[in-house]
Amino acid sequence: MGVIFAKTRKGHEEIETRSGALSPRVRRVLIFVDGKRGVEELRGMLQYDDLQHTLGLLEEDGFIEMTSPAGGSGGLAGAVLATASLTAFRLHPPGDDPVRLQKARNFMLNTLNAFVGALGTSSLQDRVEAARSPADLRALFDEWYHAIVASRDGRREAEQLRSKLLEVI
Repeated sequence: MGVIFAKTRKGHEEIETRSGALSPRVRRVLIFVDGKRGVEELRGMLQYDDLQHTLGLLEEDGFIEMTSPAGGSGGLAGAVLATASLTAFRLHPPGDDPVRLQKARNFMLNTLNAFVGALGTSSLQDRVEAARSPADLRALFDEWYHAIVASRDGRREAEQLRSKLLEVI
């Protein structure tokens, strides 16, 4: 069974008070999160190209949290899920791996060129080229993702591209 999210107290308060902290699109995702539906079921219902990213934002902001497939967050399964995140970077062995760094840098540059073009992202591309560590590239991750999602073709491929980059960054 896939990952399941449930609303936190903050998430329930947002639904009740409509504080305006969320855009209508993100709020709609929050409404559908119920602690029973998995991410794949939500994807089928909402048809959002950037669903995983939206869920990651809601999780980071404390509106939702992962629960165990059985619905509770107790036990070993809950502990493992609680430490995972949709936006988390992989843990790599200590020390910088120049091959992995160059692979991530090339991936970011190639996808920006392919989906957005050099004109609209030249500043971002310069910063990606100048990155000297995985931490430097991770700091540019959100900006890279938003540039990809902003393009029509990139939006369709965004989740797959995001997953591939998270493998190496």
